[in-house]
Amino acid sequence: YCILLFVFYLITVYSHYAGYPFPTAPPVDPFAKIRVDDCGKTKGCFRYGKPGCNAETCDYFLSYRRIGADVEFELSADTDGWVAVGFSSDKKMGGDDVMACVHDDNGRVRIQHFYNVGQWAKEIQRNPARDEEGVFENNRVTCRFKRPVYVPREETIVDLHLSWYYLFAWGPAIQGSITRHDIDSPPVSERVVSIYKYEDIFMPSAAYQTFSSPFCLLLIVALTFYLLMGTP
Repeated sequence: YCILLFVFYLITVYSHYAGYPFPTAPPVDPFAKIRVDDCGKTKGCFRYGKPGCNAETCDYFLSYRRIGADVEFELSADTDGWVAVGFSSDKKMGGDDVMACVHDDNGRVRIQHFYNVGQWAKEIQRNPARDEEGVFENNRVTCRFKRPVYVPREETIVDLHLSWYYLFAWGPAIQGSITRHDIDSPPVSERVVSIYKYEDIFMPSAAYQTFSSPFCLLLIVALTFYLLMGTP
């Protein structure tokens, strides 16, 4: 036994110094950052938050682009829980196909498939996502995945070659399970979205909507005029 152990030791030393070390696990590729300079050109984007924000600073960010028979989605949100996109025939929750990127207790980001039943999201085991990758950094959940453009007729999975309203949502997670979204009325695309048309659409968050609405601007002008006319 001692002789065999000594022989194994000699083989190990020789292999190391001969330039043939024992194999190690391959390195994990880092998550490639989301490019926003492609928005409106080679992919469509939705940004929700502060004017001029990008995929790392928006409250919510989504991009989509066609790659062969697939659509690649990129999602990111200012949350430590989950970020999702829903495909809806109207602008309301209920009967919607939802893809969510969920940050679990082990630090991983998993892509899950849900179906909205009223205001409640039910996880569906049939998940059309592939080539999944995700990361949790700087208190943000960010992910990238693909799903087929065409799918067999299925109630919980829509065909993306058709146009749908996009529902944008994010929120906290408890032990890897999603909970209610962060805001009472999550943003929704103003019109149906076609994967064959690339736009770069910005939607101001509530904190930046006050002075951007026509009514508020008109009110500011009226108050300014009143103050000027009332000044002796």
